[in-house]
Amino acid sequence: MRAVLDACVLYPTVMREMLFGAARAGLFQPIWSERLLEEWALTGAKFGAEVEAQARGEIAMAQAAFPKACQKTRPGIEERLWLPDPGDLHVLALAVSSSADAVVTANAKDFPRHILAEEGLSRADPDGLLQGFTEAQPEIMSEVGGKVLATARRLSGEDWSLRALMRKARLPRTGKALGRLES
Repeated sequence: MRAVLDACVLYPTVMREMLFGAARAGLFQPIWSERLLEEWALTGAKFGAEVEAQARGEIAMAQAAFPKACQKTRPGIEERLWLPDPGDLHVLALAVSSSADAVVTANAKDFPRHILAEEGLSRADPDGLLQGFTEAQPEIMSEVGGKVLATARRLSGEDWSLRALMRKARLPRTGKALGRLES
């Protein structure tokens, strides 16, 4: 599956790292654009120059890890499309241009399923997508979750449980699915 990752799923660290872990394991092929990466960096900038610099470093690492992910939108596609928020048209245009199967976004209201379906696309919320991966590939996703948990513990100094970390990251169904694997 080829999926465009909206900026709103790239900035939250835990969510992004879970998605990237699934992509590294071959469960899907991520797609983004320079504009989406810049939106990620600018979201970090809202929290200060240091956070923006960290985001830009993470972007460089993402580009190195997924060298084929950054795609360009074909000229003229955006003009024929419509979404409730015109500011999101670039995401839909990228998905169409790159022959994606889905748009992964937490922004359901601005990406109506029927509009995406007209373009042969589906909308995937990150929690549902990761939960589905966990149910289909439990060993892989258990390993991904374990790595993300270890990193979160190391960076925060807190003794997170996997389920609590996923809940805080707005991935409660993924956390529940991973929690069932631990029992």
